[in-house]
Amino acid sequence: MTEPGRQYDPVRMQGRAAGLVSRTVAALIDAFAVLGIGLAALLAAGAVRFMVVGPPFTIPHLPPRISTACGAALAVGYLAGSWLTAGRTAGARLMGLRVAARSGRPLGPGRALLRAALCVAFPWGLLWIPLSRHGRSLQDLVVASVVVHDWHGRTSPVPGDAARRARRLNGASDQIRRRLR
Repeated sequence: MTEPGRQYDPVRMQGRAAGLVSRTVAALIDAFAVLGIGLAALLAAGAVRFMVVGPPFTIPHLPPRISTACGAALAVGYLAGSWLTAGRTAGARLMGLRVAARSGRPLGPGRALLRAALCVAFPWGLLWIPLSRHGRSLQDLVVASVVVHDWHGRTSPVPGDAARRARRLNGASDQIRRRLR
């Protein structure tokens, strides 16, 4: 019989596909990050207006269509930029996730932008994860990407390679401990 909780060992999960809960929590964290960036931009615009026009300080009010379009563009830019530079967003970093191509390599600019646009336009695509045999969302299927557990932030050529390497290192350290006894 296996030990309770053994299946959630970080070394064993490293490189495996992320599930619905961890990806949803990461998406919510990212949504709050985008809201914070948008609020900071509005406050900065109000400060510039205050310096140019003078008192009183007011936050700009945009029509709903323009604010929705700006928010969507900000979210797409945030997601695509994060996936291009680090392979993960702030929410993914907190949850120990990484977005990559199926080969394990980072997403290219076109695929990152398309995946970001799909994630913003169709967030309910995450609901496909429990139905997928490989734990992929609809966005992952369209763009040929994967979201894997990666707590260390190391990219590996093949998803799961980091887990094999970690198990090999743990096995080597166990051999050293046995020799020292």
